[in-house]
Amino acid sequence: MRSSATVPTTHAHRYLVQLCKHFDHRAPAAFDARSGHIRFEAGEVRLRSAPETLMVIAEAAEPEGLERLEKVVESHLKRFAFREPELAVDWSRPRTA
Repeated sequence: MRSSATVPTTHAHRYLVQLCKHFDHRAPAAFDARSGHIRFEAGEVRLRSAPETLMVIAEAAEPEGLERLEKVVESHLKRFAFREPELAVDWSRPRTA
């Protein structure tokens, strides 16, 4: 299962780095100049920064795991972006047949 969110922010790279560094003590995480990856027990999260957006893709085998990934990433991202109270993380999932 997969979901994604495109988060409008001019601080995308900063948040990408913060998320990867924050979770690295409990889950394998890596990042470079434009992308990041965190491997949680429930699944994986990939991040990509652009000048005006942060793209987040979450993947998990189970619906509960995907929901947990979405909640954890969103809550931490909003905490790191406390100076952007209007920051919106709108998750979308592909339609299933």
